[in-house]
Amino acid sequence: QVQLVESGGGLVQPGGSLRLSCAASGSIFSIVTSGWYRQAPGKQRELVAVIPSGGSTNYADSVKGRFTISRDNAKNTVYLQMNSLKPEDPAVYYCNALIRTDTVRYINSWGQGTQVTVSS
Repeated sequence: QVQLVESGGGLVQPGGSLRLSCAASGSIFSIVTSGWYRQAPGKQRELVAVIPSGGSTNYADSVKGRFTISRDNAKNTVYLQMNSLKPEDPAVYYCNALIRTDTVRYINSWGQGTQVTVSS
């Protein structure tokens, strides 16, 4: 019913920037909350940033001041602008969204993940 598709990952040098996108499709009435998570090899998945529909954004301490999450409600898309990337940022980045469907169901949906690599 609902699908999240991420794009924008890749290889970047330390100090560089990347912009991730996550487009939701399907029987969507509204997106309640969107967020980005990441998982590095051998580590647990961790929250990077979250943006509720009507509230303020929230960031992991490790990315504050460097990453910016935003959303385009008309396009059902959430973005993660990542600047000043560091060697500790590489991971698979996952998009997450709590979605209210047309049939008034709530679905917690995950994207397939996109790899971010930081290397010189």
